[in-house]
Amino acid sequence: MSTASSTNSTSFRSVERLVQGVPTSDGAGVRLTRVLTQNLQRRLDPFLMLDAFRNENPDDYIGGFPDHPHRGFETVSYMIAGRMRHHDSAGNAGLLGPGGVQWMTAGSGLIHSELPEQEAGLMEGFQLWLNLPAKDKMIAPNYRDIPSDVIPEFTTEDGVRVRVIAGSSHGVAGAVQRPHTEPFYLDVHLPAGSRFVQPIPAGHNAFTYTYRGRVSIGGTEVADRHMAILANDGADEVCIEAPEAARVLIIAGRPLKEPIAQYGPFVMNTGEEIQQTLRDYQAGKFEAAVVQSL
Repeated sequence: MSTASSTNSTSFRSVERLVQGVPTSDGAGVRLTRVLTQNLQRRLDPFLMLDAFRNENPDDYIGGFPDHPHRGFETVSYMIAGRMRHHDSAGNAGLLGPGGVQWMTAGSGLIHSELPEQEAGLMEGFQLWLNLPAKDKMIAPNYRDIPSDVIPEFTTEDGVRVRVIAGSSHGVAGAVQRPHTEPFYLDVHLPAGSRFVQPIPAGHNAFTYTYRGRVSIGGTEVADRHMAILANDGADEVCIEAPEAARVLIIAGRPLKEPIAQYGPFVMNTGEEIQQTLRDYQAGKFEAAVVQSL
């Protein structure tokens, strides 16, 4: 399969800004890097947060993420290495292993936990928060566990391996489709000396995250553990070149262009909706959530 562009290089998006991320901890002391922070939410609408973690020391991840609530958005957990056991307030449970994804729609609210199912070794992965449109913020919670072996993949003539988690790439439909935000989420493995061109609708906000090696995008070097925010310059493709073996996430989506009101794990549209969310949580309504497995 060829990924050569049918247009000239002027159609390629450039890098507007590089972001290294902020070291922090969450849950019960899990060390991670918050790459997409709250001050970038408007710029990268509909995406609210991206956390990256890569820890060899069990002390940096063993506490995991005990019971915590969410309302008003979706979480996408993608494991590269290690295993995480999840459980929710309706009694659903599952095991997220290497290469697997959990796509959870918090909707009207639920409580869940994510705890390591290992005591040693590498724990690596990402969690992406994707906003829901106002009309869907109070839908019933649901989730889908997607094992590694059912995530669609293809390999280009250059030997680039592409895992299509959401959206589509070069005619390959991803595991998840969302009509309102139209996200796509690709995990791209590039051999040294290869290039990969991905179409991106001109109206979508888009970014990449390099998690192995380094790449070049529009002449800008993007090193390991760096996000590249792609310019909204009317171009409809991104071209990634790999001077050395590299792995990169490409993430894009159609902006909702709606107000964002966030209080910790709750994301609504107005302050009053946040206050109602807090009242509902304190009243125990999240514990009674019925979560559907899709």
